[in-house]
Amino acid sequence: MIQIVEYGGALLILMGGIMAVISAIGILRLPDVYTRSHAATKSSTLAVLLSLSGTFIYFWASENFVSVRLLLGIAFVFLTAPVSGHLITRAAYRSKVKLADTSTEDALEKVLRNNEENDDSQPLK
Repeated sequence: MIQIVEYGGALLILMGGIMAVISAIGILRLPDVYTRSHAATKSSTLAVLLSLSGTFIYFWASENFVSVRLLLGIAFVFLTAPVSGHLITRAAYRSKVKLADTSTEDALEKVLRNNEENDDSQPLK
């Protein structure tokens, strides 16, 4: 039974490695900063979570060792990577980085324009 759990952990680690390769290919092949950010945050976050979860399960099954550092690493990556990717993409959009030529619509432009028109606040002095 313990060997099956060890193999499950090793399989998760392998799947994490495959997702990391897919993430790297996505970063290289996608056309603009917005889609690259999507590949960098979504798939690489999944890759790290799979690898850390597999490592946690493997050590727990093989050596009866529960690593708090691995659990904290899983929680930290799960919470921070998507948020940082969102903020980087938002900063790129507000810096007017162009979308790819294959993009058909900029849905956020209308929302931001309406927010700027409805904003009655005065700038800070």
